[in-house]
Amino acid sequence: MNRSSTAVSGLRRWFPVLNLFSDYRPSWAGRDLGAGVVLAALLVPAGMGYAEASGLPAIQGLYATLAALVAYTIMGPSKVLILGPDSSLVPIVAATVIPLAAGDSGRSIALAAALAALAGLFCLVAGVARLGFLTDLLSMPIRIGYLNGIALTLFVGQLPKLFGFRGRGGELPDQLAGFWSGLRNGDTNAPELALGVAALVTILVLSRFAPRFPGILVAVAGTMAAVPILNLASRGIELVGRLPRGLPKFTLPPIDAGDLPTLAGAALAVALITLADGSALSRALASKDGREVDPNQELIALGSANLLSGLFLGMPVSASNTRTPVAQAAGAQSALAGLTGAVVVAGLLLFAPGALSTLPSATLAAVVISAAFRLVEIDGVRRLGRTRPGELAVCLVTTAGVAMLGAVWGIGVALALAVLSFLWNGWRPHSAELVDVDGLEGYHDFERHPEGRRVPGLVLFRFDAPLFFANADLFRRRLLELIEDDPPTRWIVVTAEPITDVDSTAAVILSQLHRELTHKGVSLRFAELKGTVRDRLDRYGLVTQIGAANFYRTIDQAVDAFGNATDH
Repeated sequence: MNRSSTAVSGLRRWFPVLNLFSDYRPSWAGRDLGAGVVLAALLVPAGMGYAEASGLPAIQGLYATLAALVAYTIMGPSKVLILGPDSSLVPIVAATVIPLAAGDSGRSIALAAALAALAGLFCLVAGVARLGFLTDLLSMPIRIGYLNGIALTLFVGQLPKLFGFRGRGGELPDQLAGFWSGLRNGDTNAPELALGVAALVTILVLSRFAPRFPGILVAVAGTMAAVPILNLASRGIELVGRLPRGLPKFTLPPIDAGDLPTLAGAALAVALITLADGSALSRALASKDGREVDPNQELIALGSANLLSGLFLGMPVSASNTRTPVAQAAGAQSALAGLTGAVVVAGLLLFAPGALSTLPSATLAAVVISAAFRLVEIDGVRRLGRTRPGELAVCLVTTAGVAMLGAVWGIGVALALAVLSFLWNGWRPHSAELVDVDGLEGYHDFERHPEGRRVPGLVLFRFDAPLFFANADLFRRRLLELIEDDPPTRWIVVTAEPITDVDSTAAVILSQLHRELTHKGVSLRFAELKGTVRDRLDRYGLVTQIGAANFYRTIDQAVDAFGNATDH
């Protein structure tokens, strides 16, 4: 590969937008543009709402949205991932900014922008340091469970808006309680519910029977037109309303040096949540589409989005569990959909701040609910139930954890369960006595082939895990149980191909086992031991203790050596 092609390859890795231009299909353009227009209708109220919930001016959420979408279009490796202010970040931003700002609006803007910039720097450093491998912990059951949990949360969280009243924030139990309370108190707004249901039915019917038709766009335009025609604004319907006017300016957020320690700690928390949310969502969606995403570039893109948001006086951003599914449901084929959404929002801020003033909130709820339906992964759950019940449990715990505790804590609980399951499998692994079976090459598990033949006086023992502190004594006990008195066991050969490591605790127990067997007149030997593991045993002094001649390259060599030594 010449220097020019290497340079181009490097640029494509660092700036995936170059791949977008080279790989883009003309047939995608209509879908991306339509999805971007639909997305803009959701980006505006979401950005403004999360900013206000964080104790910031509403416009700061829109500035953050614009900067994040532009940055991710340039740097992001995912096919479609929408970034912006998010509910998972609101508590951290509010808890950090409000006390430091002490009611000063200008200071709160600067602090939130600095928080975003610092979080972005942390993510960039993690991406450059290639720490994206940490996302390998997000197994397929966790990714399926995560998407199902997000879908459930989205559905329940949007029900109050669909019915025309305000629900409660928080996690699933609080949302359900708030919805039930609103229904019981008669808070339902019938005209708004009718609009929302009409929008939802329109989206679902068109997506089922005319998937190429922009169903979401039809629902949005239709309900916006219905509001003035039917004079529904006078019926108490909640509308998006007018937007603030103007675009952000590039500047370094002014902060006091004394605020840096507090901001740095909060920025680290924001970076960790952004990593968890962004990586989980991008990998889950990529896996669903049969694609792969570079986790290190994902970190760099998330960092770039937060850094640019801070430099344009925005606020911290993360991957959006709400807006990304909406973009996909609207037909988005590439990052151009997000960029289109940013351009539309910018155009609204500059030229038409009142364009969405008649958009009902119930329509937005219908859009999000329809997107939630597309996220649900039923086939994957059924497949796990048929093939891996243990992994099904991890999947269901992830779903429940994300719904009940939030995305970050839900993933954390699932990871803990997955690690415990992995440790349990290593703690109590399968082991087998191997025997010779007529008609089959090699040596096989006696439990599966009770017709197999043992060599009198020889035990072939396989242990299907690394030897470490938690299972070394189990290895010793299981091996001692195989010693027979009639005829007496002379050799025990550990067929060690599955043993990939021996830690210091296991080395001590192996030494003890060797002495016990020697006292019983039994010789401990190894076959098929990996070179790296033998080197480790050598450093422990076990090769010398056991005897270098007692290590064989294959099981057949060990069996032949036993036959030569005992005339069998």
